[in-house]
Amino acid sequence: MVFLRKMRNDEYAAYCDYFIADHSGEIVQNYGEAIQEAIKLAEKTLFDSFPDGPQNSKHELLCIEAKIEGELKLIGYLWHSISSSDKSTFIYDFFISSCFRGQGYGRKSIRALELLLKPLAVEQIKLRVAYHNQRAFKLYQEVGFVITGYNMSKKIQ
Repeated sequence: MVFLRKMRNDEYAAYCDYFIADHSGEIVQNYGEAIQEAIKLAEKTLFDSFPDGPQNSKHELLCIEAKIEGELKLIGYLWHSISSSDKSTFIYDFFISSCFRGQGYGRKSIRALELLLKPLAVEQIKLRVAYHNQRAFKLYQEVGFVITGYNMSKKIQ
């Protein structure tokens, strides 16, 4: 069983460390930015969305926990933001720790999010997945996401 709960302030620093490293790596891989610039961009994305930490933001950071061998363990994170105008939420970041991947926790986490959102009248979950992230792409298709468009970019030389 998977549980989603709001991130506590004392957990935010660890999330920041993970996100900045992970997201800056994606920026380098997907957009060809230099690592220092990618780190600045990742920090800006995170701190613009959470200027006061994980609380008091229109965005929500969730910890994903699972009961493993009788003990509740932190297995990942989910960052999303609800838009009441179109009854949707957008997932900005969804992460399952590598040692817990391939065990169904991704699917269970998406289902837990759906159950969390249903009473809030949210009717749609949106996200963007990087082209090279075939593992995530496959998971999203397996749980019912459909392709609604393509993002493309070109560096001007």
